[in-house]
Amino acid sequence: MALLPRLTQARAPLVREILAVNEFGESDRIFIPCERALTVYVDKRELVTLMTLGAHPELLVLGFLRNQRLVESVHEIESITVDWEVGAAAVKTRQGISNIEERTSKRVVTTGCGQGSVFGDMMAEVDQLVLPDANLKQSQLYGIVNAIRLQASTYKTSGSVHGCALFRGEEMLVFVEDVGRHNAVDTIAGWMWLQDPQDMLGQDKAFYTTGRMTSEMVIKTAQMGIPFVISRSGITEMGHEVAGRIGLCTIGRATNKRFLCYTGAQRLVMDASQLAPPLARVA
Repeated sequence: MALLPRLTQARAPLVREILAVNEFGESDRIFIPCERALTVYVDKRELVTLMTLGAHPELLVLGFLRNQRLVESVHEIESITVDWEVGAAAVKTRQGISNIEERTSKRVVTTGCGQGSVFGDMMAEVDQLVLPDANLKQSQLYGIVNAIRLQASTYKTSGSVHGCALFRGEEMLVFVEDVGRHNAVDTIAGWMWLQDPQDMLGQDKAFYTTGRMTSEMVIKTAQMGIPFVISRSGITEMGHEVAGRIGLCTIGRATNKRFLCYTGAQRLVMDASQLAPPLARVA
């Protein structure tokens, strides 16, 4: 049986208390999210520096390598060691990463807060992505939005972070926050790789993000085999184009019982009991 990588359990404070002055000129003690640099080394070669909250740094690094397609299997990684004293993550692979210099020579800075980087052509192999045939009920969508509303979070304490979650139906499997939505989705990708592969098939999964649905978010969700992405924000033009090409169901502006389905509407099952009543005819 192939071994999973050895991971440290590095921890760092997620929030910091500071003094701020409110609109009445009074001093308030408030909490703000921490942000720290994590430089990733792969087999002693510096790869990238990620700005992160630091809640799950090992999973973040693992998911980053997965979503950048630098490794094809979790079993290629022997260990990930995070040391916050030096702000570094040391990745040791079992057999190295072939052509790593060439594959990481082109870097694209991604959009959004907590800027990230992707390597190579973001659109490469997009058309080869195949999503499972799956549906999501409108009532399940409302259950997901409500679960997020009730979730305790760093955002509720201090603001200024993005949250992402993976759902099976209305059941929340994992919830992650970070300073950038790309970090949060990478962390969930890393978490998924450590679970039973049969349990992580995408047909009954939905991905939630508090951030807007960019092309990067759409591609990463599809790479994980998840056919639904839900956001309380909107979608970009490129995100819309890519989602339409691969048949991903994108649902935005999802708050309370309001939403907009931008692409993949055929996957969304409108429960009759949830539909708005027809407008009365004017005599």
